Amino acid sequence: MGKKAKDVVDCLKDELDYLSDLGVEFVFSAGKENKDGPAVLRSLEEKILSCTLCPLSAGRKNAVPGEGASGARLMFVGEGPGAEEDIQGRPFVGRAGQLLTKIIEAMKFRRDEVYITNVVKCRPPSNRTPLRQEIGKCKPYLLAQIEAIQPEVIVTLGKVATDFFVPSAAGMSLLRGNFHEFGKIQVMPTFHPSYLVRNEGDKTIRRLVWQDMQKVMVALGKK
Repeated sequence: MGKKAKDVVDCLKDELDYLSDLGVEFVFSAGKENKDGPAVLRSLEEKILSCTLCPLSAGRKNAVPGEGASGARLMFVGEGPGAEEDIQGRPFVGRAGQLLTKIIEAMKFRRDEVYITNVVKCRPPSNRTPLRQEIGKCKPYLLAQIEAIQPEVIVTLGKVATDFFVPSAAGMSLLRGNFHEFGKIQVMPTFHPSYLVRNEGDKTIRRLVWQDMQKVMVALGKK
């Protein structure tokens, strides 16, 4: 096992031990199909919905754990819930979410075949960027979701999600479009759908995102 992979495994172990201390019960079999995945995700969802580990919980209407297939080959990770997500308790249901759904369908997947979540599970005030300590409190939840689902590819949507897996001072224009490794998982950074919505007249950005998704399709045998 290489140093980078060992660091990831050690990090996962520390975070999962932390979740165990919170009362989340699960059993993982590294490198094998995780038959306990659905039960683990349900347990995590219950913990996230009642979580008060950081101040974001005080301002939320609903926490947003994530949704999708427990054995999804493909996982999308965004920054955090927005206003509509906070109301509905579901990830990516606003304008950016509608665009993400179209992208998923263009990739020859149904939305319920992938898993969609965010780095932080509660909406930051005025949709500001999550603070480091807020990300730190939610980190064990996301790592446990990844371990339960064991996706082959994770698409990171925007800089916050990309920095979670690929910490870098570089901007998204340099990071997007190339696979990075997170243990045995391939990570593809791309622009957040909200960035596309804000720049809906810029066809170049849409074309770049689609190029990124085509690489993911090839990796998953969808093209």
